[in-house]
Amino acid sequence: MSAPPNASGQLPWPRWAYVPGEAAGLNADYVTLDMAKALVPSAFRGHVPARHPALRYGLALNDRGYFWEAQEVLEAVWAAAPQGGRERILLRACIHIANANLRLRMQRSHSAARLFGEALAELRALSARKTAAAGDGFVESFPIAALTALLQAKIGRPQLSKADWIALGAIVRS
Repeated sequence: MSAPPNASGQLPWPRWAYVPGEAAGLNADYVTLDMAKALVPSAFRGHVPARHPALRYGLALNDRGYFWEAQEVLEAVWAAAPQGGRERILLRACIHIANANLRLRMQRSHSAARLFGEALAELRALSARKTAAAGDGFVESFPIAALTALLQAKIGRPQLSKADWIALGAIVRS
């Protein structure tokens, strides 16, 4: 997945992937993240468009291994998503997955498994909710069943490793 275009072309990738507790004295690349967050409106009306550049960028960050950064951008999109909307639930699941991926990188497999479980619980809650009319929203275009199955498989493993991280864009394309 490539970075989505913004008004001036492509959003740049962060200069490094921030991992809390690593890289002595190295902070996150907030300047780059702020460019993506600036694309998020104060509130989405009705739904979060599946093709919104900040959403696509957040998913792409996760898929490129920028897990902490993905969580930051997706949280900004989540905050603007309609209150009580289905997109908020799916975004929360994606945020949990990015956070779990970060925990796997930090070799905290139990924490990652717990976060994958929380993401699965969000997807189950989403599946129990009444669906809206088909449209161009994030929820309508996302393969929730495929992600649910993948999370169930990951959680069913006796021990997770760094290789068990989930690329959200790969699910969207499958």
